[in-house]
Amino acid sequence: MPTNYERAFEERPEVYAAWQQLNGAIKAGMDLRRYELATLAAARRLRSSYCCLAHGTVLIDRFGAPVREIALDHRAAGLDEIDVAVMDLAERVVDDATSIGESDLQHLRDLGLSDTEIMDVVLAASARCFFGVLPDASYAELDPELRKALVVGRPIAPA
Repeated sequence: MPTNYERAFEERPEVYAAWQQLNGAIKAGMDLRRYELATLAAARRLRSSYCCLAHGTVLIDRFGAPVREIALDHRAAGLDEIDVAVMDLAERVVDDATSIGESDLQHLRDLGLSDTEIMDVVLAASARCFFGVLPDASYAELDPELRKALVVGRPIAPA
C-alpha cells in the first residue's frame, strides 16, 4: 500500500522520480545524523508533521536521539554546539533565506564546518519546503508524548 507521501505524486510520477533523485543527492553528501537534525528543524518550522514524524523516527531508530526533547527545544536538549548551530541555520533558511549573511555562516565555520557542509544544511532545509503531506496512519502507533511533540501541523491520517 503506498504511503501518503507516494500518493501525493500519483499525478506526476516523473516529478516523484526527480524529487527522489534530488533528495538522495542532498542526503548522500551529508552525515546522516546531521541531515536528519537539519531536516527536523526545517520541518518543525514549516509545521510539516509528516516530515517531523518521518525524520524524528530515523533519529530515534538510528541514533537513539532524544527526539521529543529536540523537537520541543533543540537548544535545551543536550545537543552539542554544532548540532544546535545546524538546526538554527535550518530554521533560518525556512524563515527567510535571503536574510542569511556571511556573519551567520561564519559562526558555523568557526565551529569547524566547511562551506560544503554548510551548503548541505541549506539544501536539506530547502528541500523541506517542497510540499506537505498528511502523515500516514501508522505514525499513530508512536509514543503519545513523542507524537504530541512531532505533530506540528497536519494531523495523522485516520486508519
